[in-house]
Amino acid sequence: MNQIRPHPLWIGHVGEGEAFRRLFEIGVEAVVQLAAEEPPLPLPRELILCRFPLIDGVGNRPALLTLAVETTATLIRNRVPTLVCCGAGMSRSPAVTAAALSVAYAGPPEEWLKSVAECHPSDVSPGLWDEVRRLLVNPRPA
Repeated sequence: MNQIRPHPLWIGHVGEGEAFRRLFEIGVEAVVQLAAEEPPLPLPRELILCRFPLIDGVGNRPALLTLAVETTATLIRNRVPTLVCCGAGMSRSPAVTAAALSVAYAGPPEEWLKSVAECHPSDVSPGLWDEVRRLLVNPRPA
């Protein structure tokens, strides 16, 4: 699990999301879980759990991907200490985190992805990143 400094934001894999004692130690208050193949994390009720069953590649529903990015951006903007996790923590988590930072603070998503990759090992699926970029270029109407 790595912090995306200076934000109260961490990226990790599902196993780190299960380590709720460690989450309490570092002050995490919310977990954004992004793995369709993983069961919901069994977190204590004191922690916020937002689960978006995304797949690591093409075929995600745009509305679900939008909700994942916008929810994460809202947590970031409100400075809620958050862990974003997926199966291995290398594709969906960095992609959604970069997109959410782009929404929260503006700037090109590619620059945010580069920033995220400097803090956390990343191997983002090109198909998933394409879906994320399309979403940011053509946001869904409110």
